[in-house]
Amino acid sequence: MKTMMRGLLAATAILPMATFVQAQDVSGVIQGLPDLLKAQYEGAPQKVLPSAWDSYTPPAKPWKWCHSESYQGNPWRVTVTTELKRLVDGLIADGTVASFEVSDSNNDASQQINQIRAFIDKGCSIITSIPGSATALDDAIDAAAKAGIPFITAAGSVTSPNAINVDSNYARWGYDMMAAIGKELPDGGNVLLVEGIAGHPIVVQEREGGDKALAENAKLKVSRSVNGNWTANVTKTVVLQAIATNPAPIDAVWTTGSESRVVAEAFAEAGRPAPLITGSLTGDALGYWKANPDKYRFEGHALLPHWTAQTLFRVGARMLDGQKPKLNTLMIPIPAVHNADLGNWYKDCMTPDAVSVFPVPPQDPMPEELMDAYFDGAKPTIGWDYSKTPDACAK
Repeated sequence: MKTMMRGLLAATAILPMATFVQAQDVSGVIQGLPDLLKAQYEGAPQKVLPSAWDSYTPPAKPWKWCHSESYQGNPWRVTVTTELKRLVDGLIADGTVASFEVSDSNNDASQQINQIRAFIDKGCSIITSIPGSATALDDAIDAAAKAGIPFITAAGSVTSPNAINVDSNYARWGYDMMAAIGKELPDGGNVLLVEGIAGHPIVVQEREGGDKALAENAKLKVSRSVNGNWTANVTKTVVLQAIATNPAPIDAVWTTGSESRVVAEAFAEAGRPAPLITGSLTGDALGYWKANPDKYRFEGHALLPHWTAQTLFRVGARMLDGQKPKLNTLMIPIPAVHNADLGNWYKDCMTPDAVSVFPVPPQDPMPEELMDAYFDGAKPTIGWDYSKTPDACAK
């Protein structure tokens, strides 16, 4: 999803040229961050540059917020859009924002480019987005910058130095999950790897991290690697095939998708002991755990739509409020979820088929004091109160 707001600056005010920002050193900025944030940049595959917006002056209120989505075809993406709209609506209610407009390109990069350029022509004050491509949108993003319009991404960085990317380190995520398996299996064991879409950049990054953790733990052995394509029915099929062709015990399943429920179901259907499973926690997985506590073991994280929308909103709102991001890529830690904590995440509406329900972290994964570290002139985010996040079961 994308939001776009119109800025009133000339192009020279925002230093849009890649040749300028690439000449700057960001190591000192990263070293000055709190330890939790600094760690997010270790091994990060994204190219981290200084922000191109250190001379930006926001336009006068009320602002026009525009959001460009590349795909609205699954519940995760729809939830991001819904939560972003809720937050921007709060600014509309107090007169800070005049309007909120959303476009959806349905995985068509050319269409998303046209929609971005239309937002520029409409005079949006800011554009937020989940981009459909890391590179294809760069010219349109640069055009927005020349018009004085910040372009802020979530859930996938772009290569234009004029964007502000609100992202996470997926290589670190892959590492952390394999390391968690090693911690839970100190005597070692066999690990089935279930990856997403073969060749996808995030899949490559996650595997690099997982392989690094494996190299550090000789007691863990890979039994097989399969691709579940981040799709429930594909994941279940390939896991059942892997189980059938691997009579040796499988002690853990390393997966970075949201399909931990179907992995657990596959092992139960095959009559195999429940393995330790990693991945991103979901409402249907929590429902399955509640109904089958002896068949679901989880050590993973919560890469969730609510906080994705919230961090996107907070960065955009802070920029419109005159705060200056220090870097072009702001890394957001992915909250960890331990098996012993599942009861703190479960809600009554979560059943094994609740695929459109996403848990909400009990605490803000990105407290304001951490967000402050990413900005010069930091102050509280306008329109922000984590305690008002809708309950996971809210209709």
